[in-house]
This record gives sequence, C-alpha cells and structure tokens, in this order.
Amino acid sequence: MIVNFDTAHGSALIPSRGSNRLLASLPEDDLDHIQSLCELAMVDVGEVLYEPGQPIGHLYFPLDALVCLLAVAEGRMTLEVGAVGREGMLGASVALGHQAAQVRAVVQRAGYVLRMEAGDFCREFAHMESLQRLLSRYTDALLAQAIQIAVCSRFHVLEARLARTLLVTRDRLQSERFHLTHEFLAHALGVRRVGVTKAASALQQQGLISYSRGNIEILDSAGLEAASCGCYALVKDDGSIGMGSVFL
Repeated sequence: MIVNFDTAHGSALIPSRGSNRLLASLPEDDLDHIQSLCELAMVDVGEVLYEPGQPIGHLYFPLDALVCLLAVAEGRMTLEVGAVGREGMLGASVALGHQAAQVRAVVQRAGYVLRMEAGDFCREFAHMESLQRLLSRYTDALLAQAIQIAVCSRFHVLEARLARTLLVTRDRLQSERFHLTHEFLAHALGVRRVGVTKAASALQQQGLISYSRGNIEILDSAGLEAASCGCYALVKDDGSIGMGSVFL
C-alpha cells in the first residue's frame, strides 16, 4: 500500500526531490513544473505497483526505492527484465499509447517515490520537448537492457546471472549491503529457490559475498564482476546500453 507522506515530519530522512536522476536531467523550469504535479509517497517491500494488463493510473519516480520489473507467464512464472531505481521511472509507456502495464512491478527496497497521475504526465509529455527527448533515450535504454537480460537468462549459467543481478542491485542502491530473499531472487531469476541457494553458496565460498537470511554484502566487487557474465559490463551505468547514455 502506498502511503502519502507529510514532509513536515521526519523531513531530514526524506531524499530531496532532486534525487531522481531522470527528473534532475530536465531543464530547471520543466523540472519544477513536473514536480509540482507529483506527490511524495512511500512504498513498501513486496508492494506490487503494476500488474500486466491492468491500467496504469500513476507513474513513479523513485528517490531511494528500488523496483523490480518481472515478465509474467501463465500468471505465475516470472523472470526479471529490469530494475528501476533513482535513475529512472515506471510507467513511461503511457506516453507511447500503452494504457495497460506490460510487466509486474514489485518493490525490491522500500523507500520514497514521486507519484504522478498518468493523465497529467501524458498532457505534459505532449508539449514538453525536453521530456520527449529524455524519455526517448530512457525507453530505448530500458528496452535494450530488457533484451540483454532475456538473452542472459537463456544462455548464461545461474551463478553468473546471480552475480550480475547483485551487481546491478548494488549500483542502483549505491550500497554494498542490501536485503534480497531467496524467494525474491528465485522469482527474479526464474528458477527454484534451491537453485538460488546453490548459486549464492558458490559465490559465498569464493569469498565474493556474505549471504545470511537475505542480508547480502558484497565483499569483493572485482571478483564478483569476474564471476558475472559479460552482460553486466553492457548494462552497468557506463556500459554500452547502460543508463549513463540517457543523461548526456
């Protein structure tokens, strides 16, 4: 459940509205206008923001939250196709004429978001050229990453895929420590929990990570990158299809 948050209380703990890199890339006047149409909200771990086929009522700009994007087959089988943190947004497809969500969006780390009515966003997108250019680059990058992750899921071994997922999560959260349960990773990687357990144990035995009760710490970043498949080098911020290309 999304809870509107009163910025008058505990404001020192709330990220600034400029924390979202995508919004911060807009010209100052356009940024101020878009933010005036947003409300600050908090999302909880496990909260589902979108389900495939359901109407998109709001768009979300994470400030310090992290949201996992899952493709869904037959209503139960899932596979991660992306993750959105402070570098991006959720729901951009409404500006392209897609009124229904195409993926399941699940909150991976609780935090704050700016939430905007879909109708308001579409109206602004129609005449704000800076937003049009920015979203064109962002959606291109997001699609390229989704395609790469799909290829990764088909051809690369689970241990390397897990390493890639952990590295991307670290980058999005800007922290070597975070919480990811076996169950969540199983849904994201499209495997059984026992597979996640074996892969995580292998990475831990190599001294690359510490993993206990869902609490993960990356101990050797360089080693974990070496254990990952080559997909991480492509999708990381400064990779050829990384989000760094959006903020030119």
